[in-house]
This record gives sequence, C-alpha cells and structure tokens, in this order.
Amino acid sequence: MAWIGGNRIELLENGEEFFPRVFDAIRSAEREVIIETFILFEDKVGNALADAMREAARRGVKVDLMIDGFGSPDLSEAYIQSLGQAGVRMRAFDPGQQFLGQRLNLFRRMHRKIVVIDGRLAFVGGINYSADHVMDFGPKAKQDYSVALTGPIVSEIHRFVLHAIAVGGKGAGWFRRRIKAAPQAELAPTGDAEVQFVTRDNRRHTNDIERHYLAAIRSARRRIVIANAYFFPGYRLIKALRRAARRGVEVNLILQGEPDMPIVKVAASMLYHHLLHAGVHIYEYCQRPLHGKVAVVDDRWSTVGSSNLDPLSLSLNLEANVVVRDAAFAQELQSRLDRLMQNHCKHVEAADLDEWSGWRLVRSFFVFHLLRWYPSWAGWLPRHAPRLKPVVDPKSTETGAARTDHA
Repeated sequence: MAWIGGNRIELLENGEEFFPRVFDAIRSAEREVIIETFILFEDKVGNALADAMREAARRGVKVDLMIDGFGSPDLSEAYIQSLGQAGVRMRAFDPGQQFLGQRLNLFRRMHRKIVVIDGRLAFVGGINYSADHVMDFGPKAKQDYSVALTGPIVSEIHRFVLHAIAVGGKGAGWFRRRIKAAPQAELAPTGDAEVQFVTRDNRRHTNDIERHYLAAIRSARRRIVIANAYFFPGYRLIKALRRAARRGVEVNLILQGEPDMPIVKVAASMLYHHLLHAGVHIYEYCQRPLHGKVAVVDDRWSTVGSSNLDPLSLSLNLEANVVVRDAAFAQELQSRLDRLMQNHCKHVEAADLDEWSGWRLVRSFFVFHLLRWYPSWAGWLPRHAPRLKPVVDPKSTETGAARTDHA
C-alpha cells in the first residue's frame, strides 16, 4: 500500500478527549455520519451518542450506525426504535440467536471503531461507546486511544465504510450511487503526516496489520514501545521482538496489570520468560484496565487502532488501524506512553518470575507451538460472508424481527 501524505492527525486519549470531539462532529455534520463500533451500551455515553445521531438525522443528515451483534447485544427496544423514528439507519454485524441463554457468535466479530463525518473528518481507534471509557466510572475505567484525521486519507476511510455497508447487504448498485453522491474530489492537504489505513478481514487482508507491525519491528534501530491490552501474538512477532532486543533495540511492552479479564494476564505472563531473557522490557499498567492498541517505533513510525495482538484480532476479527509516519505525532504518543511507564506501571524483572520447573517447561513447549500454528488453526473455522442485518430501518415499520435477533 502507498503512503498517503498531507494529513493532520491528532491523538485523543480516553473518553474525556474522544467523546466530546465525536459528538460535536456529529452535531456539526452537514450531509453524512457513518459510525462503526464493536460495543454500544445504553448508558450515559450511549445515550449521548444517540442524542447526537437523532439530532443530526432530524436535520436531514444521512446517519448510518453499524454495531457488532455480539459486542452490543442488550440495547432496549425503546432505544432502537427512537433511533429509527429519527431516521437513523442501524445495522448489526452477524446478529445471533441465544442458545440456553448464551450467545454463540463469538468468532469473526466486527471489532472496528470508525467514524466518518461528511467524508472529510474521520476517527479511528480502540474506544467503544460505553461509560467505562471515562474516568468517573471508577477503578475499572479503561485506558485507551483514538485519533482524529483530516486530509486525503479520509477519502480512503470513507470509501471503506461505504463499501462495508454495501457488502453487508446494500449491494454494489447502492455503493456506486452513494459514492457518486458523496463528495469525491481529492481532499486538500491539512498537515504533513503520511498515513496508511490498514484493515484485517478473512478474505484478502488476513494479516495486513500484523505485517505492518513485523516490518516496523524488524527495521527498528533505537526504540520500540508497544501498549496492547490483549497480548498473545503469533510466533513471528515474538521472534521479531526478541531479535530486536538482542541487536540492541530498546523494546518496551506495556501490558495489563489490572486486567478486565484475568485470563488476559495469565496468557501474557506465559511469554514473560521468553521475552525478558532476550532483553525485552515488560511494564504492567496497574492503575486501571488497559484497553489501548498503540505502538511507536524509532520516533517516526506509529500505529493506533482496534487490533489487539492476540489470536482473535490477528486471525479472526475484522479490525482497522492507521499506520502513521510523522515525527511530531510519534513523539506525542511516545511521551504519553512514557508517562504511563514512569508513573503507573510496574516494571517486571526476571527475578519476579517463578523459577523454571518441569511443568513450566512442558507448558512453554505447548505455548510455543500454539503461537507458531494458531493462524493456520484459525483458518479452519467457518469463513462466512459478513452479514449486516437491519436492526431498524426508518423506511419500514417492520422492526420487531430485527430487534428479536439483536437481543
């Protein structure tokens, strides 16, 4: 993929910086709002988003909302109906029925978090629409990041989200009409950042995000900082990190010390011996759950997005990251990550780990081979075509069946 220059990119940390910017952008929209998210909860954040979308739709703005059927399962009928009555088109990615009270559509989730406003402003990152992304939620509030983008890269992101709607159900004819109706003139430069919009799917782009990480790590000469919430990457990425550390690169990993799911820390800690003995520095973020998916390499290359470094994100989910070449942005992101490491993290030392034992050796053998082969195993799971099912269509009053499937 070619780098697209002339962009302005702004780092947004946590819900306190992200939500006001997105809601203001929706309220200022003139023609079109498109939102993709994994999680939308009916809490103070989800209600504020709904208010902004309804107000925009009533002004005649085209508002399209796409949620994941697994990540956003419990929206009430009143919430959904109020969006439809205002003119919001709401669709769920692979909504699934419950079986014995459990939702079975665990795999191949739409995990992206994207907003596009009027084809001229975009937001990409890891922040969902839920109150646990703001500090007043308490000790379980999540640490996370997103970016706001203007410039030529927004045309690529805009085309992508329109195509996602078309592939999921609207069809090629709708896509061509929507593209034709949308402003498609090349957007004027707004800054100096070179950006690529990189996605992961289960067809043609199965490992694009991982390949960008690998390329950056293998070319690193001075410093790598990776902050990732769910860290259990493939064998190639582990090997690249170990080799970088052994050739003198300062490699820093910021992982969860107070995880939202305990299994996350258990899985990552299985890799600590291999990484620490190669010279990788591991920091556990202990202030609250870490939900970020960001990285900086050599004060120049950086990435922000939805993709974790675990089997779900690297082999199953639909993901989206921006990869950036811009010294000023990399320095800003690195400064914020350094502040986390210095003030809110525990530096894990080799002496902190249990001594090697027969069981640990056996476990490490199986972990090694799991990391080596899980991308191939993931390919055995069904590669169904993604379905975007209308949750509510403002043109139709027949919404009951869609709500039943969604719930």
